[in-house]
Amino acid sequence: MRKAAIWLLAGTSILISGTAMAQEIQPVAPASAADEGGEEGQIVVIGRGETRQVQQISASDIAELAAGTSPLKAIEKLPSVNFQSADPFGAYEWAQRVSIRGFNQNQLGFTLDGIPLGDASYGNVNGLHISRAITSENVGEVRVAQGAGSIGTQATNNLGGTIEFFSRDPSDQFGVHAEGTYGSENTVRLFGRIESGDIGGGVKAYASYVYSDMDKWKGWGSQRTNQANGKIVAPVADDVRLVGTISYSDRRENDYQDLSLGMIKRLGYNWDNISNDYALAVRIADIANNRGDTGAPVSNAAAGTAYPAPITSVDDAYFNAAGLRRDWLGSFGVEGESAGLNFALKGYYHNNHGQGLWYTPYVPSPGAGASPISIRTTEYDMDRKGVFGHTGGQFGEHNDVTVGFWYERNDFQQARRFYALSSRTQVTRDSQDFQSNPFATQWDFDYSTDTFQYYVQDKLTFGDLTLNLGWKGFKVKDKASPNVSGGLASGQIDVTDWFQPTAGFNYKIGGGAELFGGFSQVTRAFVASATTGPFATTQAGFNALLSGSTKLKPEQSDTYELGGRFRSGPFTGSLAGYYVNFRNRLLGVTTGAGIVGNPVTLQNVGGVRSLGIEATGDLKLGSGFGAFVSYSYNDSTYRDDVRNAAGTLLAATKGKTVVDAPKHLLKGELTYDLGGFNARIGANYMSKRYFTYTNDQSVGGRVLVDATLGYKFDLGGHDLEIQANATNLFDKKYVSTIGTNGFGNSGDNMTLMVGAPQQFFVTLKAGF
Repeated sequence: MRKAAIWLLAGTSILISGTAMAQEIQPVAPASAADEGGEEGQIVVIGRGETRQVQQISASDIAELAAGTSPLKAIEKLPSVNFQSADPFGAYEWAQRVSIRGFNQNQLGFTLDGIPLGDASYGNVNGLHISRAITSENVGEVRVAQGAGSIGTQATNNLGGTIEFFSRDPSDQFGVHAEGTYGSENTVRLFGRIESGDIGGGVKAYASYVYSDMDKWKGWGSQRTNQANGKIVAPVADDVRLVGTISYSDRRENDYQDLSLGMIKRLGYNWDNISNDYALAVRIADIANNRGDTGAPVSNAAAGTAYPAPITSVDDAYFNAAGLRRDWLGSFGVEGESAGLNFALKGYYHNNHGQGLWYTPYVPSPGAGASPISIRTTEYDMDRKGVFGHTGGQFGEHNDVTVGFWYERNDFQQARRFYALSSRTQVTRDSQDFQSNPFATQWDFDYSTDTFQYYVQDKLTFGDLTLNLGWKGFKVKDKASPNVSGGLASGQIDVTDWFQPTAGFNYKIGGGAELFGGFSQVTRAFVASATTGPFATTQAGFNALLSGSTKLKPEQSDTYELGGRFRSGPFTGSLAGYYVNFRNRLLGVTTGAGIVGNPVTLQNVGGVRSLGIEATGDLKLGSGFGAFVSYSYNDSTYRDDVRNAAGTLLAATKGKTVVDAPKHLLKGELTYDLGGFNARIGANYMSKRYFTYTNDQSVGGRVLVDATLGYKFDLGGHDLEIQANATNLFDKKYVSTIGTNGFGNSGDNMTLMVGAPQQFFVTLKAGF
């Protein structure tokens, strides 16, 4: 009976949304804070009227940060949001990490104007980072749901929340906006945007371009970006419009070296890849070969077997590494309202070409006189196309019903290749060039993923009481086909869960106060990749995941929330509590140094329980002053020990705190905006984090302070502004990202990134 009802409702959903479909009822460019009942001036808009925990920040919040700052860094002040990166902008992708309530970014949903961005991994196999999808100046709003998020979100991995980005609409008037930034580490960033204004019939568009280049703050190398965005809107009826977007990004970043606590203590916070000393890198590789540390034959006996101090291991000093990504992302759709129904339908296309480069001493280049080092790459070629939509409207006095769907086909090729360095005395390949002509291919796979998702939602209103009831369902089928297997798995696996329910309420109790609460159940689909997920193992290991006692079950979470919001005069605040039951936790265990690239072993290691509270307050102090504070307490613990198929204990994790899940997060900022002057100072406290599952290794808490000072000149209709930004104002030495090379059961590991020191930037903004 249950299955019949589900299939009947699913069919109804598809039939109704055949007219027009998109995400949950919401325009592509959501209303600004000023349109939401006079909330302009608030630092953060707290989700008034929502049946779940949700906050949003606006373009003005992002604009106060250093130019080029990732929108993800902009949301770190929200409760339960843990964001880390090793650069001052939060844009360096290898070290960019965000987690919410103990769930890492692989377990969060990300969208831009509804377009799915995948799971935000560094080697993203099903999308792209938001910093490549849109420049920060073109982001109109960011909406964060710390629970499971909206059931209409285009994501099959949002166990722990959703982060939705929305692009700004083109302006009604013709105009040009330009920005130039200069600062620490020879940072140069140039941004320009031209607005068409209304060119007739309400049609308007903009096009923008950004060039950014900066030296690494330690070591040698640069991080360079070229990016273009465009958007057009065209009304076709009174309440219907066409919307198109396009984005191009070419990002080339030299990496920082992953460190361990022992390396930081022995070598210092400023230790990095030795990219300025190729002779030393060759010598270290020779020594490692002579000692048998790499498994490669002796390459130069005269180099001896003693590493030069303070180096004690071949893994202490890699020569270089880089990440190269080139992306095209486009969308086109229709949205609006007609005959009492609101609707939207959007199609999108994403193409990605990428390489992750690592100069490895573990594989020598072939040929006489060649280097004992080669370049190891992980290569990515992605071709995604999809469509999503919704339709709905008011039915009767109380019901507002919405149905929607999403379909995507992702064709993804991933390969591990090696490229020769033909000389021992000079570097013959540039780390920021896409490599060609490999001497070996370790593995090469074609992966395909077909995703179909639908949802049904009913918003019921009874005076001051609002109820949201609904569910979503999906089927995700993954397939792996080898070109060169290299011992990795091929085959097919799928996840099907047609009924993932959600329910919530909001009750206005008067005096500007309201109560809210809800429940959501979410299933996470598998991903198809050689470096993560069920295919990232041997064929025998994969076959064992398909049946019997070791059959792989998808991760699932049940989230319960209860809270209240209050608004009175200059104050807006919220207080919420949550309980999360996370089950079927999948753990991919890698052995050896990350540069070796050993296959992972994926296994189900039980569940996680999370309890927490979140408090947020926003206060307008008058005379241009404002204050914001958020605090969150999270207790996320493993409920099971890790055992192998035979029952042997591998790690005693029961009752241990989840890795990278700080118990305490406290963020606050003071702002001033009056008479052309604007200023902001913000502080961010994070408590201790563990980076082993048994909690025997951790990094301490820290407080970081950022500051902004700016002035807007009144030039009679023309805009001119100068803004100065300081990041890590008090030059705190700290470990930022943990888990860059994954997490181990116990012991120190090269999986840490050091945070950027004090940095200063000045931006000049002009427009007319």
